[in-house]
Amino acid sequence: MSEARNILIVVAHPEPQSFNHALARHAADRLRAAGHSVTISDLAAEGFRADVGPHDTGQRADPGLFHVQAEQAQAARAGCYAADIAREQARVAAADNVILQFPVWWGGPPALLKGWIDRVLSYGFAYVDGRRFDTGVFKGRRAMISVTTGGTPERFSDSGVYGPIEPLLMPVRRLALEYMGFEVAPLSVAYAVSRVDEETRQGYLDAMAGAALEMAARPVTRTDAWRHALDQVEDRAWASS
Repeated sequence: MSEARNILIVVAHPEPQSFNHALARHAADRLRAAGHSVTISDLAAEGFRADVGPHDTGQRADPGLFHVQAEQAQAARAGCYAADIAREQARVAAADNVILQFPVWWGGPPALLKGWIDRVLSYGFAYVDGRRFDTGVFKGRRAMISVTTGGTPERFSDSGVYGPIEPLLMPVRRLALEYMGFEVAPLSVAYAVSRVDEETRQGYLDAMAGAALEMAARPVTRTDAWRHALDQVEDRAWASS
C-alpha cells in the first residue's frame, strides 16, 4: 500500500442527493478503504459564502477602501479571517491532495466554487507576488478537478456546439490551482448525468474514485510554505480595482 494521504474533497452543489455529492461520497469511501484520511467540504451545507467583501475579515486594513488583496493580506497577518474562510484554509493547509467537485453551469463553475477560490485561496495564504506556478506556495501537492455536465460528450467535442470542455475549465486549472503550485491531475468528467443509465453512472463513480486513488498513490511534498507566504512581501499602496 502507498503512504496514507490527507485528502480534501470540496463539493459545490446545493443538493445533497445530487450526483456531485454521490461522486464525492463514493470517492471518499474508496479512499478511506485504502487507508487515506478524507475530509469533505460540503460548501452549501456548511453555509459557505460565495461573495468577497468586508465580512471576510474581522480587522480591516483600510476601513475607507476595500481592496481585496490588501484586506486578505491583513487577515492573513492578523489571523482574523471569517470563520468559514478560516475553516476551509485549515483544511487546505492539511491536505496532500485537493479534489474540486462541481457541476458545469453556463460554461463554468457555480458561484459557490468560484467564491471558494476567491475567498479561501487568498492573497497571503495561497499566493503572493513572486510565488506562482513552479514557485507557488503549494508546490509539491496535487489537485484534481471533477465535474458533471448536462451536455453529452458529442456536444463537448471539437465539432460539437459547445466545443471541448477543457478550455472552459482553464481558469480553475491553470489560473488558480497551477498558479498556486498544485500539480493538477487529468480532468474527470461525468457527461450528461441526467440522461444516462445506471450502468453509465456507476462507471462515472468508479472512474472518478479510481482517478482519486491514482492521484493519492503519487508522491507529494507538503510543506508549511503557506505560513510564510508574506514574510518577504513588503506592504505597498493598493489601488482600487
